[in-house]
Order: sequence, then structure tokens, then C-alpha cells
Amino acid sequence: MLKAFDAAIKTVEFLRDEIIYGSGEEEYKTKLAEEWNKVYQGMVETCLALTNITEAIEYVERSKTGNLVDKILSRDLKTIFPPDVATQLQQYRDEIAAGQNQIQQGKAENPKVLAQRLKELRQQRNDLQDQYLPIGSSFNVDKFQNKNLDDHTVIVEFYIIRNKLLSFIFTSETQQPIVWQSQPQDLEELVNWIIEYLGSYKNQKADWQNNLSNRLHELADILSIDHIIKQINEKCDRLILIPHLFLHLLPLHALPITSKQGEGKPKILMDRFPAGVSYAPSCQLLQLTQTRQRSEEFTHLFAVQNPSADLVYTPIEVDVIKGYFNPPPDTEVLVENDATKAVIIDSKPLNSYHCLHFSCHGYFNYQEPRKSALILANAHQPTSAEPNSERYLRISEKEIFDLEKCLTIDDVFELQLEQCRLVTLSACETGLIDYTNISDEYIGLPSGFLVAGSPAVVSSLWTVNDLSTALLMIKFYQNLREQIPLAVALNQAQFWLRDSTQCQLLAWSRQLPLDNSLMKKIEQALDWFNPHEQPFQNPYHWAAFCVIRS
Repeated sequence: MLKAFDAAIKTVEFLRDEIIYGSGEEEYKTKLAEEWNKVYQGMVETCLALTNITEAIEYVERSKTGNLVDKILSRDLKTIFPPDVATQLQQYRDEIAAGQNQIQQGKAENPKVLAQRLKELRQQRNDLQDQYLPIGSSFNVDKFQNKNLDDHTVIVEFYIIRNKLLSFIFTSETQQPIVWQSQPQDLEELVNWIIEYLGSYKNQKADWQNNLSNRLHELADILSIDHIIKQINEKCDRLILIPHLFLHLLPLHALPITSKQGEGKPKILMDRFPAGVSYAPSCQLLQLTQTRQRSEEFTHLFAVQNPSADLVYTPIEVDVIKGYFNPPPDTEVLVENDATKAVIIDSKPLNSYHCLHFSCHGYFNYQEPRKSALILANAHQPTSAEPNSERYLRISEKEIFDLEKCLTIDDVFELQLEQCRLVTLSACETGLIDYTNISDEYIGLPSGFLVAGSPAVVSSLWTVNDLSTALLMIKFYQNLREQIPLAVALNQAQFWLRDSTQCQLLAWSRQLPLDNSLMKKIEQALDWFNPHEQPFQNPYHWAAFCVIRS
């Protein structure tokens, strides 16, 4: 069985490698991987049955984020590898692409000889690449652990196979990762839970919001989070989560632990890991992070503020945040009608900024994820626009947007963010991904910004509240000013928003550099609450945002 799976996987990976990057055939790569994903799952299951845990994880990684890794390698070739190696790899790529074109167009004098030559070139390219960065079929768990894990960091990677959920726990002190396997009924319960969760989110927003805390308790039990945490040494205080499929849609950082509902104030994952809880699409993309060198400077800001001119608290958010960066020309803020797609793409290059902050509307398209977008100025269309056109995105009967005037996932892939250290997407649903795609299973706005060059993206998992988001974002950037690490800065801002009373929020707000009219808006909103009430205690207000690292 092991040999059969291995042979099938090698065939699939060979076929994927045959497809030329940039040829317009990348979509076929994804479909090919999706069709054969069950082979990877079968291989993982077989490896675990033979107690080959390390090998199982290597196949898990080979089944994830292949297209993203290819795109980053292609774009960052000259910065990932030494100059002479990058030149040689590019020569291999060019020669392979030229040979493939000859075969595909029927222009090869001797197709069999050329095919054999291309096979040799691929092997030479892979051997050279693996000397410096073993990824793909050469991904090595031992090397990854040695290079990426210190004594205080733990990685928990989830993986869903045919009849169970797997959790792999990486620490520096264990020779091979610890693996936890659920029972078949646990996976069935998880699938039923996610169906109910998404159904409530899409069709009964008020019910979903009010019951979010209860649902997170249920999810923690289903995932056996307490059991997983017990496998981790107490000195590990930094957690990186690598979800799988629909787990990418959920605020795992807010899951309760070591406490049952009703027994006092429960602790959550962020309490257990005070050095930060962040997310990653895969171990391979984390490995690529090591190759992205960025300046320690965090002084240049590019911000988009309220392009639709209908967000009440966004002007407060951006007005305060821009004061934490250098003045113009190091900082540029596009306000309302000025925040058009043309200006964003065609004006001063975005690759000169350390931080990109988008405070606007966002939308995730579950049916066609590549039509997900950040909504920019002048994108709203009259309802007479053709709803089924490739150009238009219909969100509701009254909301239609022209995708040519929005920043879509495909647009983001084309950006160049060579100096960027952080992209913050202070908008709705910006962290959602195409969880139905069981191949690369990480298609969303964050993946676009990771490929474009940012090593980190802050994004949201649902439709967020304008006021609580503005307060959270201001506190997050205040924390960053204090040189607090990225994940910790966000986690601490979330705790602060959750625990602050109305009178504490008012006192804090009055210290902000706001004019009277903007301050009045905050006061009017908070006047609805009693002085000792915690207005934003519900996870709906603070748990949506997470840090995703490449």
C-alpha cells in the first residue's frame, strides 16, 4: 500500500511540475492536486499506522500550499538564494519552460529525447534548490524543527483525513512531533458543528453573534484542546496554529481551555501563550519566512480610509493610527473618493512602505473565492448592473460592486511589497479562505498579500463591528509603538477590548489626539452602556482578528 501511494504521489507531483508557471495553466495545477488529494490522505493514514509520524507530516506538507510556495519561489528567487544559485535556477527554469513549449506546440525534433532532457534538468534544479531550501517533495521535518523552533515555541498543525482529525504538535524538545488522533465520531461531530456554525453565520447573524461564546466552548470540546495543551511543556509560551480546510475560518486563538462553562472566568488559548498566538498556512511557508529580510524600520505607512464614505468610526481609526508613523511623504492616506483602485496600483509604488492599512469594507465570495475583494471608491454600482457578469459582484439585492474598481485577490497577487513588514486588513471577512478547495486550500486575501511580499497579515474572520474594530486597531498600533511583538500586540489589544469597562474606554478615548466632533461620536456610542459594563466582552467584538505569518 505504501509503495502504491508513493508511486501515485510521485506521478501527481511530476504532472504538476510539468505545468509552466505563468502559462495560464496554474488553475489546472490546483484541480490536479484537488483530484488526487485523497492519495495524500491515504498516505498519511498509512504512515501513521506504521508509526512513521515524521513521514506522515512530510506528506501532510506536500499536500498543502503548493501553488503559493511555487509563486513565492518564482517571485523571490533572487532574494531567497545566493546570486549565483538564483541565476542557475533561473536558467534551469527558462530552459525547462522553453523545452515544454516545444513539446506542447509539436515543434520538438525528437520529443522523447527532449522529454528525457527536461527530466534531468528538473532533477538538477531540484537538487540545487534543496541544498539551500528543502521544500515540496524534499520538505524535511527534522531540519524544519531545528531551524524554526526555539525552547519557547510550539506549532500545532491540524489535518483532516478520511475519518478523523489529526493534530501534530511540534516542539524543540521532542525528537519527532507528538500526534493526537480523534475518533471517527469526533470528526462527524466537528462537521455537523461547522455546518450549523456557517448556516447561522450566513442566515441568522444575531443568533450567531449571541451564541458565539457557547459555540466556541463546544468547539474546544470537539477538538480536545485541553488534551492537546496537556502535551505541551509549560515553558512553551508562543503558539503557531496551522489549520486545515474549514478550521481556517475559526478563531482558534479564542478557544476556552482548562475550564468548563459556568465555573468562573474561563481561560483561553491566548492566556496560555502570553508570547503570542499566530497562524500560518503551512510549515513550508513558515520556512520561507526565514528568507524574507526586512528592515527593522516601521515608520512608513500607506492607508486606505473609508472609500465607501459610510463607515462612521473608520476616520477616527485612521486619524489616530497615522500619527504613529512619520509624516508625509513617508505616510500616505487615501481618504474616501481618493481611494480608488487606479490610484492604489498606479501611484507611488507600494513597495516603499513598511505598513499597509486598509480600513474599508471587505467581502468574501464563498461561491467564487477569487472574486473576494476589498471594496474601494466608486465601486458601488446601480442595481441595474448585470448580476451574472464576470465583472460584477452581487452581495445582496441592493449591493452590487464593480470588481474592476475593487482590489481582488488576483490584483493583490500582482502587488510588489518589497519593504512591507505588515498588512492590516481592518475590514469584514478578510481572513476567510476557500475551505472547499482540498488541494492548496489557502486561497484568500491573506495568501495574496503573503505572495506579494508581506511576511505578516492581520485579517478578520467575520463581518466586524465598526466601533469595536476602530478601538481594537488603535490599541493594536499603540502596542506596536512600544516595540511589542506583532502577535502579542494584537492579543493584548484583544484582551484589553474584551475586559475594559465603559468608563475605562471613555477615559482612554479622551487621551487620543481627536477633535471634539470625533470624540463626540465615541462618547455617544458608549453612552448606551453603564459605567462598569464591559461593552465588548462578547468574542464577536474582539476575536475576529488574527495574525497570519508566511
